[in-house]
Amino acid sequence: MTSGFVVSVGERAALERVSRSGCEPWRRVRPARALLALADGGSVRGVARRMGAHQDTVRRWRDEFGRSGVEGLGAVAPGRGRKPSVPAGVVEAIVADTLAGEPPDGAVCWSTRQMAARHGVGKDFVARVWRERGLRPWLADVFKVSADPDFEAKLADVIGLYVNPPERAVVFSFDEKTQIQALDRTQPSLPMRPGRNRTLTHDYKRNGTIDLFAALNVATGEVLHQTRRRHTGGDVLAFFRWIDLHTPRHLDVHVILDNVSAHKSEPVRKWLAHPRRRRWHLHFTPTSSSWANLVEGWFSILTRKALRTRSFASVADLKEAIDHWAAHWNHDPQPLRWTKTAEHIIAKVKRARTALNKTATHH
Repeated sequence: MTSGFVVSVGERAALERVSRSGCEPWRRVRPARALLALADGGSVRGVARRMGAHQDTVRRWRDEFGRSGVEGLGAVAPGRGRKPSVPAGVVEAIVADTLAGEPPDGAVCWSTRQMAARHGVGKDFVARVWRERGLRPWLADVFKVSADPDFEAKLADVIGLYVNPPERAVVFSFDEKTQIQALDRTQPSLPMRPGRNRTLTHDYKRNGTIDLFAALNVATGEVLHQTRRRHTGGDVLAFFRWIDLHTPRHLDVHVILDNVSAHKSEPVRKWLAHPRRRRWHLHFTPTSSSWANLVEGWFSILTRKALRTRSFASVADLKEAIDHWAAHWNHDPQPLRWTKTAEHIIAKVKRARTALNKTATHH
C-alpha cells in the first residue's frame, strides 16, 4: 500500500538537492531521501525498513515536511539536540585572540587551524565562532579618514547638490580616470561553454594608456566624456569648455570635483574668472574623499562591464570601446542616487577618528 505522499515539482527539486548534498548534515539528508522514496510511491513501512528507521520516525519526517517544507528538515527544537561541549570561556578567548592576538609564526592573521590548535578545538568550531560573530580576519577593507579641516562643510555642500539640486541649473559630477591601460593578452581567449568560463591569459602586453574625462549629469544620469592623452590644466580647461558647450545658456553649471591640482590650475582659474562664466560654480569634495564623487560609481560600472576582461590591440581600440559603451549608456541613462545623509556620514567619520586616536595612543 502506497503512502499517498505527493510533492510539487519545486519541492521535489529541493528535496533532491538536499539528498545529494555532500555538505548538508545527515539529519537533513536522511529525511530528504525518505520523503523522496515516499513521493515515488513507497509505503511508510517499506521506506522505514530501507532507511533503517522506525515507522513513527518516517511519519514524523512526513508531518514536519507538511508543516515547514524543506527548510524544516532536521530542525532541532529549542532545548533539544546535543549540548555544547566547549566551555563558553573558550569561545570568548577565541574572539579575543582573533581581535587582538597575533599568530606565533608572524602571519598577518590567524587561520582556523592555528586558532583551533591554540585552544584545543576543531577548525570547524573556530569557523563557526567567526561566522556567528561576523569576524573575517583574512580580509582588510581599504579606507582613509579625511583630515580636511572643512570636511563637514564641504560634504554638506556636495550632498546638498545631490539630494536637493538648485533650480534652473545642471549639476555635474566630474573626474578623470587616468592611465587606463590598453592591455592585449598574449594568446586568444577560449570561448565560454557549459561548465567552463571564458578564459584570459595571466600575462599581457601593454599597448599604451589613455585618460578618460567624464561629467555625470546628476539629475538624468547622462555622461559627457572625452578621452585624452594627458590630464593637465589645459586638458581640464578643454573639457570644461566641452561641458559649457553642451549646457543650455539659461542654466547655471555646478560641477562637483576633487582637489587635483589640475582642477585649480592657472588656465582654469583665468577662464572661470571671465564674466561670461558667472554661471559656473565649482564644489570641491573633502580631501581623501573620492567616494563622495558620484561619477566614481560610473567609472566602476564602465570598468566592470566594458574594460576589465577584454583585450585591446591598441589605444585606438580602447578608445573605441569606451566611446561605444558610453554612447549606449546615454541611450538609456540610469541616474546614480545618493542615499546617505551628511549627518549620518559625519557621525560615522567622527567615530572613525575617535577609534584612530585611541589606536594611535595605544601604540
